[in-house]
Amino acid sequence: MQLFSPALYKCHRGHRVLHYSHKSDEKSTMADLFHKQAEFYVEARPSYPDELFRFISSKTPKRTRVWDVGTGSGQAAVSVSIYNIHFAFCNLIDCLVNMFSLSLERFSTQLAQLYERVVATDTSPEQLRFAPKHANVDYRHTPSAMSLADLHRHVAPPSTVDLVTVAQALHWFDHAAFYDQVDSVLAKPGGVLAAWCYTLPRVDPSVDAVLRRVYAQSNPFWAPERRKVDDEYRTILFSYDPVEGEETTGPFEFATERTMDLEAYLTYVRSWSAYQTAKERGVELLTEETVAELERAWGGDGKLVKAIRFPIFLRIGKVKN
Repeated sequence: MQLFSPALYKCHRGHRVLHYSHKSDEKSTMADLFHKQAEFYVEARPSYPDELFRFISSKTPKRTRVWDVGTGSGQAAVSVSIYNIHFAFCNLIDCLVNMFSLSLERFSTQLAQLYERVVATDTSPEQLRFAPKHANVDYRHTPSAMSLADLHRHVAPPSTVDLVTVAQALHWFDHAAFYDQVDSVLAKPGGVLAAWCYTLPRVDPSVDAVLRRVYAQSNPFWAPERRKVDDEYRTILFSYDPVEGEETTGPFEFATERTMDLEAYLTYVRSWSAYQTAKERGVELLTEETVAELERAWGGDGKLVKAIRFPIFLRIGKVKN
């Protein structure tokens, strides 16, 4: 799931509808905001680690159906479903999704629980176009507004979903209204909502210092909701009970790593929605001087491959009885 998608509720002729739109004064949908860099997004953004999904799946009593909300280019949806498919053959499996080439790489050993079906929804057809196909992932392009009846008809019937996942998108939502929708489809008792975000990547002190400055310069071009990510989802409304074995709903910290040369790292920056917005307003965040400074911080050789660490912060809880 990426930085666009549901879910604002608005009342229309007495009916509550699930309205997918951006809450800023720009009045554009999040899908519109991000569609121009959909390909950048798939190329540059991190996949999610197997440890994250092992932890989440260990907290769901049943493993039949998942709703991946705002799936974007499918990182979370495929990671969840791959665990399911391979667990059917053996308990110890190597599994990790390389979303950047939309192919499956060497699997890392893990114990995983089964989810038989993943319904992955998004309002952006551009993002869904880059999502990898998988046997038990059902991608659905949802309209900008859905009634509760439409949600039950096209996504999941009431009380039938064991797990709802929201990756890098919960900060865009009208939370109280979205949670009403989640509660309507989660199985009772024990249905789980898991939502996570990742923050700025970490390379080394020299590169990180330059990126922090670029990020500070990008602040005017981010939507206000981005501050929830900067806060590591610590301040986000999350009205669920702690899952079994935990005293709080988090955030629980994980991390994922990938390798990049300098050009791939610059592609990551260009995948920011703020970068696209700035560019449309005549501001280039990656000036020649900034790129040159990044190259020096990189070690003078842009082809040098470095390990990039993305911190991940998870909020997880079960539906209230």
